[in-house]
Amino acid sequence: MAMQFSSVKIEKPNDINFILGQSHFIKTVEDIHEALVQTVPGIKFGLAFCESSGAMLIRWTGTDEAMIDLAKRNAQALGAGHSFILFLGAGFFPVSVLNNIKMVAEVCRIFCATANPTEVVIAQTDQGRGILGVVDADVAWRKNLLRQIGYKL
Repeated sequence: MAMQFSSVKIEKPNDINFILGQSHFIKTVEDIHEALVQTVPGIKFGLAFCESSGAMLIRWTGTDEAMIDLAKRNAQALGAGHSFILFLGAGFFPVSVLNNIKMVAEVCRIFCATANPTEVVIAQTDQGRGILGVVDADVAWRKNLLRQIGYKL
């Protein structure tokens, strides 16, 4: 099979933040869960991880059923081995947890942490699917906002 490219739109409510990343081990779900609840007591989240070998299951966890459902549905749509997607409940933001997630030993990279409309670029080969990157919407709006609040004039 020749390499094929596609994009997957992340489906979520407009005000919900998510973090998309890559990891290398099946215990990612447990370790990220621990990092989140130890960092922000009472955090509401849903997390799903796509295995890359064996049964290629989607492992999931969380503290909020709606966020868990979002994570599972989007992980299924992505279908990219070693990827994880974390949805944060309303009122919780990536800036509060991102550094602790990056410190989880098996986390290899973060593709994005945003509430913006996002599409994920996927490559598919004979070995499976992988994330190449993301397309985040409305760069002009974001730059204008940063100037309005006095950041990066």
